[in-house]
Amino acid sequence: MIKAANRIASVEEYYFSRKLAEVRGLDSPELRVINLGIGSPDQAPSANAVEALIASAKNPANHGYQNYKGIPQFRKAIADFYQNIYKVKLDVETGILPLMGSKEGIMHIAMAFVNEGEEVLIPNPGYPTYSSVANLVGAKLRPYDLKEELNWGVDIEALKKSDLSKVKLMWVNFPHMPTGRTASREELKELVDLARKHQFLIVNDNPYSMILNDEPMSILSIEGAEEVALELNSLSKSHNMAGWRLGWVAGKKEYIDAVLKVKSNMDSGMFLGLQHAAAEALKNGAEWFTALNKMYGERKQAAKKILDVLGCTYAAKQSGLFVWAKAPNHIADVEKWIDEILYGTKVFITPGFIFGEAGRRYIRISLCCTVEMLSEAFNRIQRFNAEKATSSKTSTVNA
Repeated sequence: MIKAANRIASVEEYYFSRKLAEVRGLDSPELRVINLGIGSPDQAPSANAVEALIASAKNPANHGYQNYKGIPQFRKAIADFYQNIYKVKLDVETGILPLMGSKEGIMHIAMAFVNEGEEVLIPNPGYPTYSSVANLVGAKLRPYDLKEELNWGVDIEALKKSDLSKVKLMWVNFPHMPTGRTASREELKELVDLARKHQFLIVNDNPYSMILNDEPMSILSIEGAEEVALELNSLSKSHNMAGWRLGWVAGKKEYIDAVLKVKSNMDSGMFLGLQHAAAEALKNGAEWFTALNKMYGERKQAAKKILDVLGCTYAAKQSGLFVWAKAPNHIADVEKWIDEILYGTKVFITPGFIFGEAGRRYIRISLCCTVEMLSEAFNRIQRFNAEKATSSKTSTVNA
């Protein structure tokens, strides 16, 4: 038996990779599992994007290796998107690097900038991949708490008082997953100023800015951010293209070039048809996002009914594809409770512990299911609760 590399000893298989296999095992024709766990949009991309892919794929000349930096048409579409949505001007030639989904960018950025033993600031709660990648490159993890009493904001004063001399990179993610928290310009400016003072790279992972968010914002719109910041973005959530693996990183030329050094040794460029489709998708106007957010708004109301019947509490204002909620006080073990619901109703809800210690008392519901499916989940959970209450009364009487 060949021993695996030491670098993966502290990294576990991604939670959803394991758990969704278990969830699928419960599925049956008689009672289908309702998966309220993962944020994978269930709607189709825009027709113009699909048509662009088909037309490009039919061209025999379009199936060869492509430029590592992506085609100018795709990069220009990204630049136009940033100008229209965030009022940020990106250099089409030097300030944008297309990625096969922004998740790969997390790894590429860490490999490009973080040396073994250097510190990486990780949000708690936050996307688990930030921690996993930091472990893989031999960094020292420095979790920073997002506090409920600060409406899940960053405790910037606490960071200012801490020793940041060994920090090389800070991950931020606004609108935040899983809490749905958005950041103000003032908060982002304070974070940028902190990064400039202590000379570390700050990276905003920004895939949710167009979902149930009235004020989409890029960290690159903040004064001074270009000196110390990169931004990841993607079409996965905003354009219903999660499985297409289309994203990008934007920022200063020197930082983009460093990421390119890693990326160019990891893949051989993105299929041309996908780039043509992405360029078309990024042309979608306000009506696309209005319709998308109307749908998610309706689903959010249905999700809140589930949380109400579970006895959870939650903030009314949350952006992104999820609703984040606190479990009732009487629930001793949230993970166990979620499994009881799963096996008793075949409804899967994400337990918050996977996002860090600060999420241990919380759960997350995805809005990537129809209102009808969310309503069916509500009915199953309501029946489950009623049956548990009846069983408990019977046990008490018999005792």
